[in-house]
Amino acid sequence: MNRRVFGILAAAAAVALFATPSLAEPKVGAPAPSFTAVDTNGKTVNLGDFKGKTVVLEWTNDGCPYVRKHYGSGNMQALQKKWTDQGIVWLSVISSPPGEQGFADAARANSLTTDRKAAPSAVLLDPKQNVAKAYGALVTPHMYIIRPDGVLAYAGAIDDKPTARTADLKDAKNFVDNALSELKAGKPVSTTNTRAYGCVVKYNS
Repeated sequence: MNRRVFGILAAAAAVALFATPSLAEPKVGAPAPSFTAVDTNGKTVNLGDFKGKTVVLEWTNDGCPYVRKHYGSGNMQALQKKWTDQGIVWLSVISSPPGEQGFADAARANSLTTDRKAAPSAVLLDPKQNVAKAYGALVTPHMYIIRPDGVLAYAGAIDDKPTARTADLKDAKNFVDNALSELKAGKPVSTTNTRAYGCVVKYNS
């Protein structure tokens, strides 16, 4: 992606960001907002189902170049597999409403998971954006980590390279990986809040 195209994408994201509605702002260190959603296999999922487990929420949109950066490189899939293999619950959330980029019904979402060899615990469909509004999700990818005691431990970007360039992954500091490693080691999360970057979640008016 050349600099001109990236600049246009960044400008568009910035303009759209200011157009988003007023959203909840859950606080790190406080109980994570409860939610109920249906996954791509028709199962109703509640946050309470995972009491005693660490949960990752990943907002995603397959048409977003920032999301494609992480999936096209295999970075997101590797992170999902690494941590789900260790008992972490990883929930990918699709909050794009019908008619907007990234919208997917259950069949398409399952196809994307298979085609991309993704490894989340489940993919949640949130077209009415109830989960997104509860968490104040602004962009894709927007990442959240919930401790086993239900407290929000991290909210923000996946890493410190707010670009759509795959090459930037080489030297990126992955906030999510670091936070999960610290939690596993019984340490406090050193970086709890960062500014998320990506394509703006298009909220219904």
